[in-house]
Amino acid sequence: MPVATRGAKAAGGRTMPRSPESADSPRRPSWKGLALLGVALAATGLGLWWGGAFGPGAEATSADVPPPFRPTLANAAPPPGPPPPGMVWIPGGEFSLGSDLASDSLCALPGTVRDAQPIVRVHVDGFWMDRTEVTNAQFAAFVRATGYRTVAETAPRPEDFPGVPPADLVPGSTVFTPPAAPVDLGDCLGWWRYQPGANWRQPEGPGSDLRGREQYPVVHVAYADAVAYATWAEKRLPTEAEWEFAARGGLAGRLYPWGDELRPGGRPMANLYDGAFPWRDDAADGHAGVAPVGCFPANGYGLHDMAGNVWEWCGDWYRADAYSLLARAGGVARNPPGPAVSFDPAEPGTKKRVQRGGSFLCTDQYCTRYLVGSRGKGEESTASNHVGFRCVRPVGPPAGR
Repeated sequence: MPVATRGAKAAGGRTMPRSPESADSPRRPSWKGLALLGVALAATGLGLWWGGAFGPGAEATSADVPPPFRPTLANAAPPPGPPPPGMVWIPGGEFSLGSDLASDSLCALPGTVRDAQPIVRVHVDGFWMDRTEVTNAQFAAFVRATGYRTVAETAPRPEDFPGVPPADLVPGSTVFTPPAAPVDLGDCLGWWRYQPGANWRQPEGPGSDLRGREQYPVVHVAYADAVAYATWAEKRLPTEAEWEFAARGGLAGRLYPWGDELRPGGRPMANLYDGAFPWRDDAADGHAGVAPVGCFPANGYGLHDMAGNVWEWCGDWYRADAYSLLARAGGVARNPPGPAVSFDPAEPGTKKRVQRGGSFLCTDQYCTRYLVGSRGKGEESTASNHVGFRCVRPVGPPAGR
C-alpha cells in the first residue's frame, strides 16, 4: 500500500515524511512535491585521547594551528558550580569556526565542506553540555512525565493532504535499510525507506522495541521533539557555534574532535560506517548501526560521540551562506544565534535546521560529515533512525529557541 511521506508540502504547511536531509551524502534527492511513497521518484540532484600534547581545554600555539585557523582562546573562568547531572562544563571563548577546503579531498564525493566556508572568528560564552546524546531512557522519562507524542507517532491530518486517502496517512518515519548488493550512490533512495509505525519506541518499525537499548541515543526525533524535551529538562538545543566550540575540545583547526588521525594507532574513535557503503557494514569499530552512548573516547572537554553515531539537532536555521554572512559583518561574532531565516538553494521553500556531527552512516566513500567543522541540515518535521540530539544549559535561566 502506498504511504504518505513527510517532505511533500501539505496544503496546511506541514510536511510529510521525507528522505532524511542529512542522509550522509552531499547529494540528496528532492522529494518536494511528492504525496505518496511508491509513486515515481525523480532524483535531483572513549578513555581520553587528546591528540598528542593537548589535554582538556589546552590551547594550541600559533605554530600548532594550521592556517587559516587561529588558536582557540578558552575563557579562564572556572565552572560556576557543580555540574548538573550528566553534563560537563564548556568554558567558551574565541575560536575559528568552519572548515578549510582542503578537507573536501577526504571525501570521495566533493562538496562536503563548501557550506562551512569561510572560516570565521567567533566567541561563545561558557555553558553546560550533555556529556552524551540524549538516551532512550532519558527520553522515556520525559514521555512518562508529560505524555508527549513525537511527530513520527502522529498521523498527518487529512485536511493538510487533500486527495490522499485517509487510510494512507499513517504515522511513521524513515529507516536506513541496507541493500543486498552495491547500488548507485547517486540515489540515496536505494538505502532509505519510509516505515509505517517506526518511531523512537520502535526504531525499525513494528516488532522492534527498546529492550537492551536504554542507553542508546534516542532517534526518530524531529526538531520539535528535541525542543520539547529540552524545554522539559530546563535546557535548550545548542547553537551551531556552541556545538562546534564544544566538539573541538580546545583544539584548533583539527579534522576531528580528537586530532588529525581518524584512527590513531588503529584505534576506532567514533561509530562510523566500516566496509562498502551502503550495503556491507563490517563493524570494524565494534558496531553495525547505532551504538550505545559513550562507547568511544571523549574529547578534551569530556564529550562523547561528537563525531558519528547519530546526527544532532542544533537550534540554528540552516543557510548555506551563514558563514559568509558572519564574515561580512566583520570582527568577532559574539554568541551568534544563527540566521533569522532558513535558505537552502537546493530546496528554497523548505525550512531546515542545522544538524552536526555525522552518524553511523558516515564514510569517506560517500559523506565525511564527521569532520568537526562540517555541517548537516534537516527539514524540521523529518525524523529518521540516524538523527538524535543533546542539550546545553547556559549560565543563568535557560533560553528557549
